[in-house]
Amino acid sequence: MSKQKLELTWIGKEKRPKLEPRILLEDPEKSYHARHRVTDDDVFDNRLIFGDNLLALKALEAEFSGKVKCVFIDPPYNTGSAFTHYDDGLEHSIWLGLMRDRLEIIRRLLADDGSLWITIDDNEAHYLKVLCDEVFGRGCFVTAFIWRKVDSPNDNKVPITPDHEYLLCFTKTLGLRPFRQKYDESILEAYRKPDAESDRPYRDRLLKKNGKNSLRSDRPSMFFPLMAPDGTEVLPIHDDGREARWALGKKAIDGLIAKKELIWKKRETRWVPYTREFAPDSPSRPYPTIWNDLDTTRQTKAHQKALFGEDVFDTPKPEDMLQRVLDMSTNPNDLILDSFAGSGTTGAVAHKMGRRWIMVELGEHCHTHIIPRIKKVIDGADKGGVTESTAWQGGGGFRYYRLAPTLIVNDRWGNPVINPEYNAAQLAEALAKLEGFSYAPSETRWWQHGHSSERDFIYVTTQNLSAEQLQALSDEVGGSALTPGPSPGGRGESCSLLVCCAAFHGITAAKASERWPNLTLKKIPKMVLARCEWGHDDYSLNVANLPMATPEAKAPSPQSAPTGGRGRKAASGTPDMFGDEEGAP
Repeated sequence: MSKQKLELTWIGKEKRPKLEPRILLEDPEKSYHARHRVTDDDVFDNRLIFGDNLLALKALEAEFSGKVKCVFIDPPYNTGSAFTHYDDGLEHSIWLGLMRDRLEIIRRLLADDGSLWITIDDNEAHYLKVLCDEVFGRGCFVTAFIWRKVDSPNDNKVPITPDHEYLLCFTKTLGLRPFRQKYDESILEAYRKPDAESDRPYRDRLLKKNGKNSLRSDRPSMFFPLMAPDGTEVLPIHDDGREARWALGKKAIDGLIAKKELIWKKRETRWVPYTREFAPDSPSRPYPTIWNDLDTTRQTKAHQKALFGEDVFDTPKPEDMLQRVLDMSTNPNDLILDSFAGSGTTGAVAHKMGRRWIMVELGEHCHTHIIPRIKKVIDGADKGGVTESTAWQGGGGFRYYRLAPTLIVNDRWGNPVINPEYNAAQLAEALAKLEGFSYAPSETRWWQHGHSSERDFIYVTTQNLSAEQLQALSDEVGGSALTPGPSPGGRGESCSLLVCCAAFHGITAAKASERWPNLTLKKIPKMVLARCEWGHDDYSLNVANLPMATPEAKAPSPQSAPTGGRGRKAASGTPDMFGDEEGAP
């Protein structure tokens, strides 16, 4: 019988957005750094991104795929309060679809030894678990931790009130559990302090087996004599005279004797053998799955009132929860991502613990709550949360980014054109990202705006290029497969250059590839028109803001796109940089 893959189904599951990989624009006025280093380990390259989190995840994908050690998200719980315009089935389907789109990118961002943690309540927890099974694989599910969020009786006049939430945990790689145990110093209490017998904490255990299955008849092969220090033979015998057995087999005991690790002690007239166990260097024990020892919502709100005044979030997550997650799954300097930043708890805790972080938030509280909160952390002015347990004293910084506007808009005549808000550098970066190149302008080669390998480069220009200009470009690049010679690769290998231009004159694309085999010509914006949903800025999980019906994807309309730009004949008389040119494909 063949195994069938079980999948969650919902209305519209087959629909997937064609996301535009936007570039990120830094606003230095909102970025913030400490005035001086507090320690040599201060982290300054953290990122706070303002914008739609699905578009932001897509924007991060090219640079950070496989580099994020831990993702912690606290998404909207789909409780129904935001879905008054939809029936239950539709709102649930929309929520699942929007979560699926985010989870798929998150999985690509995670490192092979990375993990995903999602807080959720009963309303969608079990559907979300099955959805994550589908995206990550059922074998990558670790467990559902339970956080007790209420620490006082609820006086509501209802028979049942929830006092817990779930924290779903998944790993990126099947079979890999990249977690550490909980440090527990109390374990050392079971060991003797160093003395004349040992310079390390230790405890001695009887070699004779006691308790259940401790008789010779239970394991006959483990009943044999041992030679005591005075040459006498010692057998495992219970105090009541019954024949017992040793706790280890003969081979294991012979190994202890060879290493001089079998301990003999004289008890009255008898010699008694022991094994010596040393205390672990880092005492630890497994974490439980029920977390009732963390701060609750009440305590967390008290901390947020100290940070923000009375304007606090309804369901904030406590800093010690994040501390536990990061203790379990990360090391200092690992990269942490939270694409539903909320009040900024993930970044605040990651910062205090010496981790690098990226947070994404679309709401205005990115400016009213997150930035002031992280500034207090950097300045050492946040005395609450895990500040004391991490011995945090301030330092480090972050850079503030916003998503660039859509690359393609329609001009006043309805023609798709490059957004006039883009300058030359931004256009080059955007097209490099769309074409799968790393944006890295060369200081010495004017035509090198990025690379996908040591020998594959990209050049972006809004000019109309002539055959003479293309010939000059080909000569500059050099080292084509048909014309061997020195190349930017540094070892004489063939190089290629993707040329993205407004148009090219006097030659067709086919003839150009024959004449200049080291060049590939593409015309903008035609080269990218069908790639993405241009002009779509909101993939928000706030379903109440979505339209009642989603029309079929179309090119941006003049009504929805910024006006201005160039058309067939721009008002200034500038020639059409995106219209059909002679010889253009």
